[in-house]
Amino acid sequence: MITLDTKPELQTTNVLLGSHMSIAGGIWTALERGKKINCTTIQLFTKNNNQWLAKPFSEGEIDKFKAETEKSKIAPLVAHDCYLINLASSKKDILEKSRNAFLDELIRCEQLGIPYLNFHPGAHLGIGIDDGLQRIIESLNWAHEQTKNFTVKSVLETTAGQGTNLGFRFEQLRTIIDGVDEPERMKVCIDTCHIFAAGYDIATEEGYEKTMKEFNSVIGFENLVAFHINDSKKGLGSRVDRHEHIGQGMIGELGFRLLMNDKRFAHIPKILETPKSEDMHEDVVNMNLLKSFID
Repeated sequence: MITLDTKPELQTTNVLLGSHMSIAGGIWTALERGKKINCTTIQLFTKNNNQWLAKPFSEGEIDKFKAETEKSKIAPLVAHDCYLINLASSKKDILEKSRNAFLDELIRCEQLGIPYLNFHPGAHLGIGIDDGLQRIIESLNWAHEQTKNFTVKSVLETTAGQGTNLGFRFEQLRTIIDGVDEPERMKVCIDTCHIFAAGYDIATEEGYEKTMKEFNSVIGFENLVAFHINDSKKGLGSRVDRHEHIGQGMIGELGFRLLMNDKRFAHIPKILETPKSEDMHEDVVNMNLLKSFID
């Protein structure tokens, strides 16, 4: 059992709010950490995020994780795939490793009972947007073909569009969803920092509503399963992915106040990915601030 000194100031409400949790010491410890600071939802890696593949889970690890999931009552859980994966890669060896690693991530989520696998669509590395999107579609079809009847959803995350990263326009995500053979297996996660850096102005009331209207028109709220709640160090349309603590970045408090009071998203998990130290006091501060925004 892990012990932490963090003492939350506000008690958990019905808000689906949490943070990305470390799995140091065992996959189940992410739930222990989340419970310690009153998370009602969390995100986690299912393995070392800088390794292509990992040792398969033992039955004991799976059972312990599921028992801790039931004990903590934290739900839904969201997994994030490893940072090495690039399903759009133009390099044959990297593409092959990426596909195998993504398949492994799907299997690990299914074994643990995690309903959502969040991933960045990929970077085209110079082959162009259209060819990059097509390669992502082919990669997903390959992985989904080998995981028939899996319940875990493949969750496309909006990106800032840094470098050649794809997914910085809602239309690109729509192209992927429409292009795969099993679109019902696809969902979407909105990262607030990423969409702001990509040019969607959620820092003003008018811009926020315009952005959400556009998302609903292109993607559909029915396909939205998670928010990553991050302020942005860089400005609107900068195309630079740098997370900042809530209210301390270029989005500012208003954008998050609008989101926290948006009844359309009351049932959608909201997960922090902001910088933090081992005792996670920064998460507590950010979550308390977000809760204070709720009217």
